[in-house]
Amino acid sequence: MPRSLSFALIFISSAACSAAAQSQDASAPPRVAAQDAAPPAEAKKPKKVWTNEDISRSTGAVSVVGDLKSKPQPAAAKPANAQYAASVRKQLEKLQGQIADIDKQLVDLKNFSEGEPSTSASGVKLNKNYSREPIEVQMRALQNQKKDLESKVDALLDEARKKGLESSQVR
Repeated sequence: MPRSLSFALIFISSAACSAAAQSQDASAPPRVAAQDAAPPAEAKKPKKVWTNEDISRSTGAVSVVGDLKSKPQPAAAKPANAQYAASVRKQLEKLQGQIADIDKQLVDLKNFSEGEPSTSASGVKLNKNYSREPIEVQMRALQNQKKDLESKVDALLDEARKKGLESSQVR
């Protein structure tokens, strides 16, 4: 019995303490509500929407784009180096010649696959050797080479443009 009596006393005392704490909280003003009731620090102004009527009524100058003072000054055009232009032109001619050769080879392979005669004048090619690869594989390899050469041309033109050369100076 003494054990159950001690549990009862502990239970009653904890219930009394929690009731007293609740009664103190009920009498005190809630702190959360006081914090929420404070006005916002700064109320944002709504933006003014300008219409054509507002602009016609205004007496001062209206800037639509911005101030003239804040405009960036155009960069002075640098004269292109003639030697660099000549070297770029030479590289482009070489690459375009290689692309033209690949185009001729593609036409020859296409004609051969269709059973037509070769586009070369004599028809005899002593420097060519026999290939066991199917024509489609050879054509695909040539097309990949052509794409690589075209990307090199594009990269060369981009580099020349970045260095101040115009396309009319290179071609």
